[in-house]
Amino acid sequence: MAEWAKQLAGTRAVVLDISGVLYDGGGAGGGVPIPGSIDAVEKIKASGLKLRFCTNETQATRDKFVKKLQRLGFNISVNEVTAPAPAACRILKERNLRPHLLIHDELVPEFDQVDKANPNCVVIGDAADNFSYKNLNEAFRVLIGLENPILISLGRGRYYKETDGLKLDVGVYMKALEYACDIQAEVVGKPAKMFFQSALAEMEVEPQQAIMIGDDIVNDVGGAQQCGMKALQVRTGKYRVGEPQALGPDAAPSLPGSGPRDSSPSSTPSIGESALSLQPPCCPLWDCSTQNLLGCTPPPRVLVCKGNVTSVFLLLGWGPHQ
Repeated sequence: MAEWAKQLAGTRAVVLDISGVLYDGGGAGGGVPIPGSIDAVEKIKASGLKLRFCTNETQATRDKFVKKLQRLGFNISVNEVTAPAPAACRILKERNLRPHLLIHDELVPEFDQVDKANPNCVVIGDAADNFSYKNLNEAFRVLIGLENPILISLGRGRYYKETDGLKLDVGVYMKALEYACDIQAEVVGKPAKMFFQSALAEMEVEPQQAIMIGDDIVNDVGGAQQCGMKALQVRTGKYRVGEPQALGPDAAPSLPGSGPRDSSPSSTPSIGESALSLQPPCCPLWDCSTQNLLGCTPPPRVLVCKGNVTSVFLLLGWGPHQ
């Protein structure tokens, strides 16, 4: 396992996704921590690594969201969280934009200091039950009536996981408005490069010094890689077998010796209750776990960890004051 640590030499900071990595959330119960995740956060903080929580959560204000996580047992504060709504508010003020909001009721207070009279743009977030035909059509009418329509989306996720199952995310409705109005949304949140750069700037580290840990191969892993960061996907939350294909099978390199991979648990090498496979991006058929990791061609960039976020520390050998 020393070889795994070599791949991440020079890492000074960790960027953690929240939903699907630290907890499976939402619904009437408000979510439950993923086993080992509370302890994992403590281990990161004890390790001396810098830490930032980077979330596309748009169903609550950042304050309310953090309070929920604290009730679940996580050691987390508001100033450690990078979220889309505060970033969107900064953009609106800088560009003198007045939004029509299609967002969750719980998120509305984030926009209290923004002028919303006579809207000249639309801001869309994970509005949940507010994604009715009536509300979508109202947003459409605002956009189609503007000479230069601007659609700002607080993320572009396709779906996410709550305790009662998978749910459609904001990206689905963003695409509907893009199609109807023949425009392209401006995304604030993962996978936007600016969003990751903001988290890095707050930690005062360079992209190559940070690793993103998430359950979304596109918004977490793909977005981090586009920013120059390392990335790790845990098999919790929305993870599904074969999900790396989401980055686009046409981008997969042709690799010597690659072949179909059996996705059954017994085919995956294990250490305790965890296993780790290392893949080039977009290539679900390559499994470097039985090969000389430093000899993989091209160099591996995506780590897929079978298990929860605690497995990262067991397998990479990160510990206090490393």
